[in-house]
Amino acid sequence: MVNKPNLRNYYIDELKKLMISLGEPSYRGEQLFHWITCKCALNFDEMTDLPKALRAKLSEKFSLELPEAIDKEEDLDGTVKFALKLKDGNLIETVIIPERDHYTLCVSTQVGCPIGCKFCVTGKLGFKRNLEVYEIISQVVLARRYLKERGEELPLRNIVFMGMGEPLLNLENLIKTLKILSYPKGFNYSRKRLTVSTVGLIKEMEILAKEFPTALALSLHAPTDEIRRKLIPIARKYSVKDLISACKKFPRIKNSRLTIEYVMIKNVNDSLDYAEKLAELLRGYPFKVNLIPFNPHPELPFERPSQEDVERFQKFLLSKGILTTVRKSKGLRIEAACGQLGAKFLKSLTPDPVYKETTLRAG
Repeated sequence: MVNKPNLRNYYIDELKKLMISLGEPSYRGEQLFHWITCKCALNFDEMTDLPKALRAKLSEKFSLELPEAIDKEEDLDGTVKFALKLKDGNLIETVIIPERDHYTLCVSTQVGCPIGCKFCVTGKLGFKRNLEVYEIISQVVLARRYLKERGEELPLRNIVFMGMGEPLLNLENLIKTLKILSYPKGFNYSRKRLTVSTVGLIKEMEILAKEFPTALALSLHAPTDEIRRKLIPIARKYSVKDLISACKKFPRIKNSRLTIEYVMIKNVNDSLDYAEKLAELLRGYPFKVNLIPFNPHPELPFERPSQEDVERFQKFLLSKGILTTVRKSKGLRIEAACGQLGAKFLKSLTPDPVYKETTLRAG
């Protein structure tokens, strides 16, 4: 079987050049891009404003193939998780999360994950490979088509790169994906609606800042190097102070704050002493802290803290003037919550889908 190039890998400028190489005017590339993005087309026959001969030529030489959705689970809270089978047989998961006035999609960027965070099931799967651009974009296409077919009126407004894998270890494909998603005549997602979560790879953060500054979330999870290195093996490379310094240099999107993600684990990092250390670490810069109560799993040796301890931690940070939210675990019953994606594959691949956030106001 011929392995045709997938046109979901192409940015609009590349599609224009492709059309010229095929003897067509460059504006055909814009039309093609519109169908691939805005219309989420599944095949070239849908592209009725393209000449029939061009559609036949594209169909012969190129592909719009999507990963196969082999499983779909829906939680009582409306969260929907898809298991997607890739062309080479590998599996990933992507999650649609309902919010009050919109939907958020949590996308994966790798098959498995090389980071190996101790509180995340995905890390136990190991790392297989990076996703191609079209495999990341396809998750958005599938989600948008699914919501449209269900007759949902609320928009898929936010895309968060918090699924399987460390996005910055697939940096080239990540940046190209972000550019495709943000192009005004395509998906048209604003940068503040595209959030990249990272465990903190400073060199890659610097490249992202230059190539495509977007909303950023740092997976910190501890205010001291000692605890963080026990939870995240790669943390030995950079100190927490170096990471916070790098975050302060990262370009801020207008009217937004850089997010600090903090998985709270009972008797590990949930005491007021750690809240004090975190407040001191973040002092003097408009960060937003997102507290994530640990989601238990039989494969992991940790426990979830009490609601009282979570609220005490949050209120302390708020008292220090730090905007602090608590994620309400969505998709918990279908193992679509933070650190659970890929759990089904472990039994037979995403830290951190998104949750609805509740905020207590400081003062």
